[in-house]
Amino acid sequence: MSRPPSTTTPARRTRGAAAALTLGSLLASSLTLATAPSASAAESLLSQGRTATASSSEGAAFSAAAAVDGNLTGTRWASQWSDAQWFQVDLGASRDLSRVVLTWEGAYGKNYEIQLSDNGTDWRTAKTVTGGDGGTDELAISGSGRYVRMNGLARSGGYGYSLWEFQVYGESGGTNPPQGAVRVTGSQGNWQLTVGGQPYTVKGLTWGPSIADAPKYMPDLKSMGVNTIRTWGTDGGTKPLLDTAAAQGIKVVNGFWLQPGGGPGSGGCVNYVTDTAYKNTMLTEFAKWVDAYKSHPATLMWNVGNESVLGLQNCYSGTELEAQRNAYTSFVNDVAKRIHSIDPDHPVTSTDAWTGAWPYYKRNAPDLDLYSMNAYGDICGVRQDWIDGGYNKPYIITETGNAGEWEVPDDANGVPDEPTDVQKAEGYTKAWECITGHRGVALGATMFHYGIEHDFGGVWFNLLPDGLKRLSYYAVKRAYAGSTAGDNTPPVISGMTVSPASQAPAGGEFTVRADIRDPENDPLTHKIFLSGNYANGDKRLIEAKWRATGNGTFAVTAPEKLGVWKVYIQAEDGRGNAGIETKSVKVVAPPVAGTNIALNKPTTASSAQASYGDCPCPAANATDGNTGTRWASDWSDPQWIRVDLGAPAPIRKLQLVWDPAYAKSYEVQVSDDGTTWRTVHTTTAGNGDVDTIDVSATARHVRLNLTARGTGWGYSLHEFGVYS
Repeated sequence: MSRPPSTTTPARRTRGAAAALTLGSLLASSLTLATAPSASAAESLLSQGRTATASSSEGAAFSAAAAVDGNLTGTRWASQWSDAQWFQVDLGASRDLSRVVLTWEGAYGKNYEIQLSDNGTDWRTAKTVTGGDGGTDELAISGSGRYVRMNGLARSGGYGYSLWEFQVYGESGGTNPPQGAVRVTGSQGNWQLTVGGQPYTVKGLTWGPSIADAPKYMPDLKSMGVNTIRTWGTDGGTKPLLDTAAAQGIKVVNGFWLQPGGGPGSGGCVNYVTDTAYKNTMLTEFAKWVDAYKSHPATLMWNVGNESVLGLQNCYSGTELEAQRNAYTSFVNDVAKRIHSIDPDHPVTSTDAWTGAWPYYKRNAPDLDLYSMNAYGDICGVRQDWIDGGYNKPYIITETGNAGEWEVPDDANGVPDEPTDVQKAEGYTKAWECITGHRGVALGATMFHYGIEHDFGGVWFNLLPDGLKRLSYYAVKRAYAGSTAGDNTPPVISGMTVSPASQAPAGGEFTVRADIRDPENDPLTHKIFLSGNYANGDKRLIEAKWRATGNGTFAVTAPEKLGVWKVYIQAEDGRGNAGIETKSVKVVAPPVAGTNIALNKPTTASSAQASYGDCPCPAANATDGNTGTRWASDWSDPQWIRVDLGAPAPIRKLQLVWDPAYAKSYEVQVSDDGTTWRTVHTTTAGNGDVDTIDVSATARHVRLNLTARGTGWGYSLHEFGVYS
């Protein structure tokens, strides 16, 4: 059976028409000191007796635990006698916090920060104190976190830092959602989702990290106001993820993968009309895991399939496609009935990426409790499609966010023009407004994507690529939690330009410029990355060779490989945030001074491919001046290609523009009569791309004697230039 690469990894999104995004306000916030509140009956002391650690201690008698033992003047923590010391307490779970009380011994902190964290690694500053005078500091804070830290910046004297007691106050409960049966209740146009009889709006994200990293990232999701995550596959490895989610009070939309999942471009073709064996296998498999996890407190609902109604167009066409779509949605209904027979307490839905799939579900899948839709730039059109279709079931949005590459216009280099960070953040905000605006029908969303991959797709969609939070992260947090007050927010990059954008010489330099600022004026670290996704299909981001030339300007070394590349500026603030912007650059063969005397001259070769891919590929293609055509040889060694210049001419330079099928070893040979050859250049270390070779010779004929291929294919040249 076809499954996603793991139980949590999504397939590539491809669908839909473009929708315009508007620039929104930047997600910036500032911290202010507030007067400490008096004790409230609604708050509790959360820190006493909890696990405490510190950067150092003066000795065994002054351990971190002494500052959370409730003994206000009898025991204390004391650090070593130096600055940059810290003390922290683990509250055991994420809590909504109201204040911190520090009871100092004589060795107090003059300057320090109170910081919060969801995982003990990534910290955000909730309060900064300068000019402290010891005694008791009672500090009002807001926000949530599992870990609370005093980060000492400057001591009051020659001793270290010493605390009699470190007390953290806040709400002791409220981390777990209601439990019990999940229902879709109400009537036409006035539905709601309930859990244990209590209203429940899905405020979710699709889950990206490995299950092993769930304990690290799940508290962060909770701090964002997320109450639900969505997966694409459910199997024997799912339980640890469910357990971790439940510990943070987060529900899970458990997905089941069906072929051809992932919409256009995704593989796996099943004949739903005739393949009874596949359908029976899936029914048995899904039933197994429904039975296993139906009573798990994290289970919210079951989601059968992902974008398969749309994806069936990869496998069929015409009347057969119509038959397959009807058969697929009928099978989804069979799955829904089987799930309901095992688990009557959790709804069943099915996701597609095309509202055109809904008529099939309406006709063939009456046992679904609700529909689901993946929609990005065109998210706000889902409501009207639902109205126009006359549907009688509510829906949730299972993927949404900023516009995807299939929805944006192409740039001057012919590749999708990726939205800016500001536009992406606005996309998430707008999506949530459109979802919540369809009251009584849209029951929430799991927006895309809580992922950490730092590659082409990760930068386009992930809220925290490489673990770094972006403006979109805070847009989602604002939508779900209602506020980002107290958060340190990412750098903002604007006005990015690349010059020359369409004529960057391979191996040479091009210029990147942008305006880069940080809302909190944090010192920034810059990085420049390149992605060859459009040049060679490599989606990785590779750090480029670059140098700063001042005023937000960078000189970047272009790759050797020709084609359109993405270039990324990444600005990091040292506080776990990053701004990332990207534009395209077209890498071309470096210019060669002089005249290409081989242009359109008679060219022959030892062999040429008559048909394969874009062939025929005759030898003349290598001297036609068009880098879009190529000569390609048979797949064997040795081979040769030669050009007749028509008369003896001085030759000073050759430029070879290779296809990926390049020569590792070859000789440049010249001849006066086309019979007797002399070698003027030899290499055994060719690496493809562009070879620019200095030559000092006079001859009529020039030949490449190709002796060892660099790949399993033959030899292939886009251009064979000879310059005089």
